[in-house]
Amino acid sequence: RLEPVSIATRPLQQSGVGLYLPTRMFNAEMAYLDDQHQARPYLIEALPQLNTDTWRVNPDGTMDTTYHLRPSITWHDGQPLTAEDFAFAWRVYSTPASGNANLTPFKFISSVEARDLQTVVIHWKQAYADVTFLAGQNTEFPPLPRHILEPALQTEQIDSLANNPFWTRDFVGLGPYKLDRWENGAFLEGVAFDKHVLGKAHVERVRLQFMSDARAVLASILSGDIHLTDGTSAGLPEIAVLKRQWISQGKGVALLHPNQWRAAFFQFRPEYASPKGLLNPLVRKALASSLDRQPLNDALYDGDGIISDSMFPPQSVWGAAAARGAVKYPYDARRADQLMSEAGYAKDAEGFYASPTDGRLSFEVKTNQQSDNESEVSILASGWRQLGFAAQEAVLPAAQAQDAQARATYAGLYTNSQNCCESALLGLTAASTPRAENRWAGGNRSGWTNPGFERLIDAYSRTLDQNTRDGQIGDLVHVMTDDVQSITLFIRAQGWVHVNELKGLDTIAPPEGNMSWNMPNWEFQ
Repeated sequence: RLEPVSIATRPLQQSGVGLYLPTRMFNAEMAYLDDQHQARPYLIEALPQLNTDTWRVNPDGTMDTTYHLRPSITWHDGQPLTAEDFAFAWRVYSTPASGNANLTPFKFISSVEARDLQTVVIHWKQAYADVTFLAGQNTEFPPLPRHILEPALQTEQIDSLANNPFWTRDFVGLGPYKLDRWENGAFLEGVAFDKHVLGKAHVERVRLQFMSDARAVLASILSGDIHLTDGTSAGLPEIAVLKRQWISQGKGVALLHPNQWRAAFFQFRPEYASPKGLLNPLVRKALASSLDRQPLNDALYDGDGIISDSMFPPQSVWGAAAARGAVKYPYDARRADQLMSEAGYAKDAEGFYASPTDGRLSFEVKTNQQSDNESEVSILASGWRQLGFAAQEAVLPAAQAQDAQARATYAGLYTNSQNCCESALLGLTAASTPRAENRWAGGNRSGWTNPGFERLIDAYSRTLDQNTRDGQIGDLVHVMTDDVQSITLFIRAQGWVHVNELKGLDTIAPPEGNMSWNMPNWEFQ
């Protein structure tokens, strides 16, 4: 949908834009999730196994995991991948100025050792379950090419490294495609890398075009100019049109991947929050109770959104646990009015809620520029106004969509999509709050913090037993929803639309995975 700041798995410049296809095209990590949510080794020969030499929990509570790299892996420039590239990546990401040092997994790591050229050993400060770094985009630990970047790394001076052209036009990765061309503002092209660790991709060349207008994407699909959308460029409204005019004629397929947590996020940082009345949990509960989501889903997405009470859809591996823990806010205008009364608000002469001390509760509902986002905000604000909430719509221009500071410093509410499920939940920590001092890194853009939640997160991160973790997920969801960190609208599916000639794509079982997990095996006939 938008031109990326970088195509690296974990760039130092935060983008805030989902890049599921380009990161899979040009990068490779230790492991990946297949279509059944099973972890498979990628750069490593085998996954660590608990209570073996590859995964040991020590008596003092620390932990060690060992990874053996597959032999003869090379970067796109022909240089060999070694364990030193992982140790170097740890040096980069653990530098406080990188913005990653207090994020998962780096905040749990004490050191990374290159035992020999093919053996990586991670020394952990505590027990940690996600040793293959697959919970989501905030838990990935990619290697970095030491032979390219080490000269640019200066202690505590990360800017020289962050601005290196490696992250953009001179990118060198390990994925199935090698960057061949990048036309600023238009497209980038990749050519199949013949030394890819899992074999050369079947499709020889891929051009990834940047198109922010979903209606233009729709027209290009109908005209045959586009063979595939990556899940961000064509929304559910466009797919509804395709169902009637294109798919029904047997010209292509739309695969719906329900992996986007769509919510209205409150601003919790006092320096940005306006009006202050939104910091009152009773007001937040009233707003949640005054939202009827099913008509919104029907009007915007032809009913293809999934109604949920948290960031977990029912089919998620954690879906049942999350449903048990979630506090639910069914549509109830009378209950909303009661909550506002308890919060000290009554309707003024024009029918809008106001308090004797703070005046009218007038707030902004912002979203990213895109046709379905803007329609959504218009419906939300209109519905709230009808019930007495003075809501106004606002749009963040597409040109600022990758400005991490702009996305984090809104005033009232911000409707946004982000990865669903475990990664979204675990990202709601104080350490993940974007700030100037951490280069606006982190997914907790609302700045919500809760001491009880932080304690539960700490316990969850140390727990290795799956059944115990299941109960902890429910507890975490309960705290988050009881405090109304956000108003979950629904789980929005990303539409991967492709022509019939493109073979090998398929729906995947859980929402946590990436639809392009098997991209090297796609074929164009």
